[in-house]
Amino acid sequence: MIVTYPFSAVVGLDDLKLALVLNAVSPRVGGVLVRGEKGTAKSTIVRALAAQLPSVDVVPGCRFACDPVAPDPECPDGPHEPGSAAVTRPAALVELPVGASEDRLVGALDVERALTEGVKAFEPGLLAAAHRGVLYVDEVNLLHDHLVDLLLDAAALGTCYVERESVSVRHPARFLLVGTMNPEEGELRPQLLDRFGLTVEVKASRDPAERAEVVRRRLAFDADAESFAARWTAEESALVVRIARARARMPAVRLPDARLRQIATVCAAFEVDGLRADLVTANAAIAHAAWHGRDAVTTEDVRAAARLSLPHRRRRDPFDAPGLDESLLEELLERTSDDDDPDDPPGGGRRDGEPGPADDATEPPAPSANDSAGPPAPSADDGPGPQAAPASEDGAAAGRHEPSDGPDGQPRQAQGSGEPGSGQVAVAGVPYRVPLLEVPGLGEGVAGRRSRSRTPRGRATGARRPGGRVRDLHVVATVLAAAPHQVARGRGGPGLVLRADDLREVVREGREGNLVLFVVDASGSMAARRRMTAVKTAVLSLLLDAYQRRDKVGLVTFRGASAEVALPPTSSVEAGAARLRTLPTGGRTPLAAGLTRAAEVLRVERLRDPARRPLLVLVTDGRATAGGDVDRAADLLRGTASVVVDCESGPVRLGLAVRLASRLGARLVTLDSLTDLGSVVRDYRKAV
Repeated sequence: MIVTYPFSAVVGLDDLKLALVLNAVSPRVGGVLVRGEKGTAKSTIVRALAAQLPSVDVVPGCRFACDPVAPDPECPDGPHEPGSAAVTRPAALVELPVGASEDRLVGALDVERALTEGVKAFEPGLLAAAHRGVLYVDEVNLLHDHLVDLLLDAAALGTCYVERESVSVRHPARFLLVGTMNPEEGELRPQLLDRFGLTVEVKASRDPAERAEVVRRRLAFDADAESFAARWTAEESALVVRIARARARMPAVRLPDARLRQIATVCAAFEVDGLRADLVTANAAIAHAAWHGRDAVTTEDVRAAARLSLPHRRRRDPFDAPGLDESLLEELLERTSDDDDPDDPPGGGRRDGEPGPADDATEPPAPSANDSAGPPAPSADDGPGPQAAPASEDGAAAGRHEPSDGPDGQPRQAQGSGEPGSGQVAVAGVPYRVPLLEVPGLGEGVAGRRSRSRTPRGRATGARRPGGRVRDLHVVATVLAAAPHQVARGRGGPGLVLRADDLREVVREGREGNLVLFVVDASGSMAARRRMTAVKTAVLSLLLDAYQRRDKVGLVTFRGASAEVALPPTSSVEAGAARLRTLPTGGRTPLAAGLTRAAEVLRVERLRDPARRPLLVLVTDGRATAGGDVDRAADLLRGTASVVVDCESGPVRLGLAVRLASRLGARLVTLDSLTDLGSVVRDYRKAV
């Protein structure tokens, strides 16, 4: 028997616990997106809650977990008579793997049985299995966009619609949706972020005592899971009872007009798009009131709901991080709080954990993360972690000066510019739209929006024999393959006699995402005449383009005596923008080292992700004033789709970037030609 780590034994993570509990009380809240660094118990706590959800009664033999009291009249396994026999089972925990297909998610017709046996056999997907349980998606930001769309549509509607391959099926799909993600691997699109009801940012505590308690409990669980879980039986039982009571109380909880106006005022003041934020906040506030045993929503319920429902909806631009201005929230709540409202305690509510009407002896106590045999663990809020130093807003740090040109026409190096981090830091301007840079030929990579590719979704361009199970039947090609063999197979009726060898699937052409590796010259020559500001603006614009086209990105920089990988290939375009902000310039130009390092990065990435084709974007003026043979280094990159952004300016031009582009077989683009497109994508509130 597999023993799950107890929910009540998880140390800290109070916001995450509350968000999960609110969704357990009311699926209308819309799920939870858990953002956090690796190793922060995201998966552990989700599995722990699923194990504590109340059991459900289902119709025996129904693959869609119909409720015997009120079965779905359109259930594909029905019809079921209301009040029929029931089987009690634990709430399901279904995990959606990152590599799942659309068929696996929503279900599909068994094409081979339909053609060879004449049977319409529908195979339910994971959405059917998760009905009345928990659907857990680890690394949701790595799922294909169309799968995320299907998933969130089903979560919002409570119903899964399957319209494909001559089958039309509708079945209920109401579940607690939990997605986890590491922002380092890339962000979800803002419109997909908005579909998650609540979001929680999870970080490991920096308090040594709390970290020690986490390790102490985990070691105890790993040593004897059953004994450790037995110590938390009382707390876990209380949690199950309290969730069940809150669910029963939900229909009776009132949302007074004063609190509804408060919710609308808060959402409007934070300038969230649409009205989904208002609905989610209202549902979460009702669930919070039910969880605390109240019959009406109070200001405290609105506060708790807004803290969880609004941060991810405040993201205005692709490079913005989710967040919420707590002081503004408090100001809005205080301004709109109605002291005469009989449903509100004096002072406009209370904080969680303070004594209140729900904390009497008739209500099971909420399990505390700090109750254990060991010493109590401090709160996760006991002091902030280390803060990153703010980026300079003025283009250059105090005491740093832009190098001027020397007598030979070459720029003088900044003082100490031979050492990393000793150069000046330029500030990028407002990004603009750039031309489409694509990899030539036809790939077979991950679906995106950059280069031509064979993809599961797109326009049909042909047919082929399937390598395994048929996913997308090409009817005409299948019929044409079977037609010449009908006499030999003894066909005597109007129908075709088909064999498995006759089946053909559609070949579709769409667009793929690529690995865009930026190789940026950060030497002193790039800093001359404030050229680096234009370069950073161009790279930021290209990064924004990569974000919109669903690319992976990497960043190699070279200056001084060597080159470094400032950003290993990742789906987090935001991380690339962050590295760009602090990129210093100065020193000599080791162009060969930069090309060599880029070749090594691409070699390793081809082994890790062979289907994703690379696109090299080299940003340089072509000068090489430090070690290495540039021609030999360029030869390492031959055959790689490349673009050289020529940054040379001024009345006298040496044309070194032109020569380098010819050596690489690359497309040459001038910095001016990028800027001249000039159509601004967004009005950023401040320069990067």
